[in-house]
Amino acid sequence: MKIRARRKVRGFSLIELLIVIAIILIISGIAIPRLLRSRMVANEASAVASLRTLCTVQVNYESTYKVGYAPSLASLGPQAPGTAPSATNAGLIDVILAGGLKSGYVFTYNPVDSNGDGQVDTFTITAAPFTPGQTGDRYFFVDLSNVIRYNVGAPATVASTPIPQ
Repeated sequence: MKIRARRKVRGFSLIELLIVIAIILIISGIAIPRLLRSRMVANEASAVASLRTLCTVQVNYESTYKVGYAPSLASLGPQAPGTAPSATNAGLIDVILAGGLKSGYVFTYNPVDSNGDGQVDTFTITAAPFTPGQTGDRYFFVDLSNVIRYNVGAPATVASTPIPQ
């Protein structure tokens, strides 16, 4: 009588594979929401930095061209290749920000001619998340005072909470 030796089977059992898959799913369940939250925080930080930039270039625009503040975001944008900067295309911001959409936020520029002389005397700029809850939670507002204000869940106004400097 021959005794057959059992061969050792190499590999993983079904239970071991299921345990590994469960561990991967648990880690993914923890990591993915944190990744999405960090992306929203980065978008919000980018929006605040863009608002600071817009306020700074407005002062530069006004002192350079002596025609008040810019009539639109596009007039702060890049000039055509081979042309000099002008009041219609100052070359102070990039084409993305001049288009009003950057890092998941929509920027709305509101020029104000308070005395009717045809020159922009003051302005407000708002930044709203393109998809609230996904690209950002906070809405932002800034005016000539250069104080950036925010609100969660609704558009920010001059009465909203200021961001600490």
